[in-house]
Amino acid sequence: MKVAVIGAGPAGLSIARALKYRGIDYDQFERHSAIGGIWDQTNPGSPRYDSAHFISSRDCSGFFDFPMPKTFPDYPSGDNILEYSRSFANAFDLKRGIQFGADVQSVEQLPSGKWQVTVAGKAKEYDAVIAATGVNWHAKLPKHEGKFSGEIIHSNEYRNPERFRGKNVLVVGLGNSGADIASDLAPVAGKTFVSVRRGYHFIPKHVFGVPADEFSEKGPTMPIWLERLLFTPLLRLLVGDVTRWGLPKPDHKLFESHPLLNSQFLHHLQHGNVKVKADIDRFDGKKVLFKDGTDEQIDAVIYATGYDVKMPYVPDEYVDWSGGRPQMYMNAFPRKREGLYAVGFIETNSSAYTLIDYISNMVASHVDDKTKRPERYQEFQKMIANDHPDLSGGIKFIATDRHSNYTEINAYKKYARKLVKKMGWPKLKTGLFDSVITADGAAAKQAVLDYKKKK
Repeated sequence: MKVAVIGAGPAGLSIARALKYRGIDYDQFERHSAIGGIWDQTNPGSPRYDSAHFISSRDCSGFFDFPMPKTFPDYPSGDNILEYSRSFANAFDLKRGIQFGADVQSVEQLPSGKWQVTVAGKAKEYDAVIAATGVNWHAKLPKHEGKFSGEIIHSNEYRNPERFRGKNVLVVGLGNSGADIASDLAPVAGKTFVSVRRGYHFIPKHVFGVPADEFSEKGPTMPIWLERLLFTPLLRLLVGDVTRWGLPKPDHKLFESHPLLNSQFLHHLQHGNVKVKADIDRFDGKKVLFKDGTDEQIDAVIYATGYDVKMPYVPDEYVDWSGGRPQMYMNAFPRKREGLYAVGFIETNSSAYTLIDYISNMVASHVDDKTKRPERYQEFQKMIANDHPDLSGGIKFIATDRHSNYTEINAYKKYARKLVKKMGWPKLKTGLFDSVITADGAAAKQAVLDYKKKK
């Protein structure tokens, strides 16, 4: 087998480790000059702003069996994540398998079933292709009536608030990035506004002094109705009624959309440093008119309106793009083309890194089966075509493109473990990848050993 891996961000590193563990030969292509994906601000198109932190906590994030250092804060910074990703690559000697400055132009399946990958005008054939370029590269910009005479940018261009000092700024959209950026701007901008279409549930980053996701994961696994029953009054006690500060009442139940984890944003709302506005109706010069009949004089608009998910190097007809998102078996196996895989094209309600390792384990195992266990390979091909598991965990996610293939992390892990057992693949367990760790990763290896000792 010879496999092409596209991308050397976190997902690309995860699948590279899984392939290397199985002794599968691969070429890895990275258009940038270094490892890191979106967490490397020098990578063209990176959406990382200076104040960006993980919204999942240190001890609940990270690659499987490769814990983040205890020297990291509860919620690691962008620099922490970049350092961690590169330590992971060093520990498993992944860098030497990467071709940097290699922008994949196209991927095409040949009549033979092989895959042709073209880089810088040169084509090479592979038995399989794994897309690992992720979901946060292609800015989604809505259109509004009228013409705005001030500055307009998408959040993927935003780095820090200095260029907006003293200006009236409108942030459009209130995902976690929108809340972060508004909090950045509040002490610096002349006035800071946030335009929202719906209300959101807020979860504080710490609950009784413990990171919120750690507080949740340490408890017993509960059905969603019971978890919601317990957490809704707790959040009402810890956060209060956010409509007091101008936010709309959520039009969905807790967990039906990604909640906001930003205590700073609540602080600025409570102190009047950020003001909430309705959805935009139209522009008129520097005047922005809102659908509730109000208007504001605005100097700059920052659209924190998310991303279109794309695989620009893969023909659209190779993947089912219903709902604007790739609809794939287990969010990794396109049903239309055999030999095409995707790692990191998943959106979930918790940290993605460990979940990405679950996906990498399944993808690499299936690729390995093609030559070593062809009967098992064909059995799983039938599952790709015919199995349609419910990975929602009983949650009725809101009807948006982003949530068209949204995954509840515990439901995904449970089903992934079931598949691994059914197929007889290696289980993710402590020590599985020890044989891949190299002398170059001595510090990282020690971190793993310390972690196991603690366990």
